[in-house]
Amino acid sequence: MCLFGVGPPRSALFTAFSQLGLLYSGGVFPNAPVARPGFCAIIKLYSARDAHRAQQACHEKHLFQNSPVKLHLGTKHKAVQHQALALNSSQCQELANYYFGFNGWSKRIIKLQDLSDLEERENEDTTEPLQKESLKFFCALEVVLPSYEGKSLGVGMVEEPLDKLQEGPLSFLMKRKTTQKLPIKKAMSDAFQKLLVAVLESGKIAVEYRPCEEITDARTQEELHDLIQAPGY
Repeated sequence: MCLFGVGPPRSALFTAFSQLGLLYSGGVFPNAPVARPGFCAIIKLYSARDAHRAQQACHEKHLFQNSPVKLHLGTKHKAVQHQALALNSSQCQELANYYFGFNGWSKRIIKLQDLSDLEERENEDTTEPLQKESLKFFCALEVVLPSYEGKSLGVGMVEEPLDKLQEGPLSFLMKRKTTQKLPIKKAMSDAFQKLLVAVLESGKIAVEYRPCEEITDARTQEELHDLIQAPGY
């Protein structure tokens, strides 16, 4: 949606529209110097239904100032095809809490495995130049929707370069702890990518599981199966 008027604080804009639906993103931009003073804001909501409701409720209304704002739905799309960015784990959690409720969904870590092999490399007796060490973790988890009798498997793998001599023992432990959390977030994002959530006009929600054909992290299906070792997948 595009909104035109006299510039409000960004926080006031988000407060007003978050009451009408879950916001995906938003930004406030000043008018061009050749135009009269004012602003243009671009608001994106997850649901087209909520966007229509917001347009009907706020168009030509006094939201932030004495003069009314003009609110228009975005209808133009670029002809050039581009790959949509996946939601990050925080956005997935926000989306799930909003539409399913805090108790309407859950995630279960099936496996969290350290693939770094740092000790094996240190014990190797070889004359070949050592490759730069790195921390590598794999995670497999499932998102469960009890009310819809559905679940979705997600996998994630993260590898971070490591220089133990420069970082020291304490920094190494902190970096290992931080790196260990990253594949969990990545796996959660991967699990939600396989769920199609549709908000119907009546307000009811429909969910469909659509497994992706692409192999995550360029691994084969056999390798992923050996890492996960979970029944039902």
